[in-house]
Amino acid sequence: MTEETWNAARLIPTSGIGGAQEQERRATSALLAVMSAVREFGRALTAPLGAPAGNLECFVEVPFEIDGRTVFPDGLLRAKRGSRTWTALVEVKTGSNPLTKDQVETYLDIAREHGFDCVVTISNEIPPSPGLHPLTVDKRKLRKVALHHRSWTEILTQAVLQKEFRGVADPDQAWILGELIRYLEHPRSGAMSFDDMGGSWVKTREAVAAGTLRANDTHASELVSRFDALIRYACLSLGRQLGTEVTPQQSRQEVADPQLRLDRARALLVNEGILRAQLRIPAAVSPMRVEVNLRASQIMCSFSLDAPGKGRPATRVNWLTRQLKDAPDSLRLESFALRARTGAAALLKDVREDPTRLIDDPSRELKSFIVTAIYPMGAKRGRGRGSFIDSVVDAVEKTYGDVGQQLKAWSAAPPRLRSDDDVIIDPDADDTASTALSSQDTVTND
Repeated sequence: MTEETWNAARLIPTSGIGGAQEQERRATSALLAVMSAVREFGRALTAPLGAPAGNLECFVEVPFEIDGRTVFPDGLLRAKRGSRTWTALVEVKTGSNPLTKDQVETYLDIAREHGFDCVVTISNEIPPSPGLHPLTVDKRKLRKVALHHRSWTEILTQAVLQKEFRGVADPDQAWILGELIRYLEHPRSGAMSFDDMGGSWVKTREAVAAGTLRANDTHASELVSRFDALIRYACLSLGRQLGTEVTPQQSRQEVADPQLRLDRARALLVNEGILRAQLRIPAAVSPMRVEVNLRASQIMCSFSLDAPGKGRPATRVNWLTRQLKDAPDSLRLESFALRARTGAAALLKDVREDPTRLIDDPSRELKSFIVTAIYPMGAKRGRGRGSFIDSVVDAVEKTYGDVGQQLKAWSAAPPRLRSDDDVIIDPDADDTASTALSSQDTVTND
């Protein structure tokens, strides 16, 4: 037997996982143990929940009595600093196992009775918006106890960001965090990625294409919610590679009222067959706009940017194409002139040959550009070749690599000091002498 078949000794082994219960227990114990051992990682996960920056203690399967029976929450977190003690109960699900309302509400009751601060749920469910919980629980149970949710994808992302980008002070602790990352990335860990658009995906997609989907169809709301969850997953996936927080961008009204976002997105889907979202990427020239046209089976990802404030129209177009020198020829470029309702559009390969393709009227000042990448849409509901999920995630990551990380906003050059060689024009001199200008007096943006 060759060495390739040997299992390397691991701090958190994936071998020996015999079923869903064992998978859940091992994932819980591994996560909580590393949170307590690697201070920076534990702090990254608990600080947003309101925990103080003290020593973090983690326990698994702590028994509690309630209504004459004994229940065992998967975990308990406790952080102390000074006279303050923060405590949270933890409920964990792995694989495709969903959270259950009765179980979570029971843990909320226990937390209230014992004066604990919150209940934290962990599963592969990704809510459509940050801050939302996959379950709708009795709001009366949330008066004194907070309820938080973290997906395994989000936890894995935080682990990678901490180890690879933010840093861990102790090398041994960094290695321990790396072992957790390796474990969570293994298929047998149960920390799955977003892998299903839901049972109504095919039916709803066909109804959109046929124009028979209606706003009161429950499948429309389900598809919109799944798409928003997919966008959050794409944000986490991209952020893990960039080492920064990538988040869905929504209006203040939509953040305050998630139902408003759902209503708007559902109306757009029913009326135009389009799913739309925006990704906020720190330091990018603009948010990335993602638009999926289910009727045309296309995915369009775009960035917008202002044109330079100086130069002729052709000069401003050349400024854009120079930034896209390594981008694919198939990109679509659009230009918009000052106070113009519509703009010119052309493929990048054609604009490279003739910049005037983006200039409708040379006498009008160009104010902005939109750069769009267009991809075919996958149709399958799951993961793998030809799937909708993979086609969206791949489109987001490829567009950022080809376009987003290449574009920079224009900034004016600082004024320059006049040199001794500059010619001082004497108003009494003859016309020939007075026409001599130094190169510093001539502005060019080509």
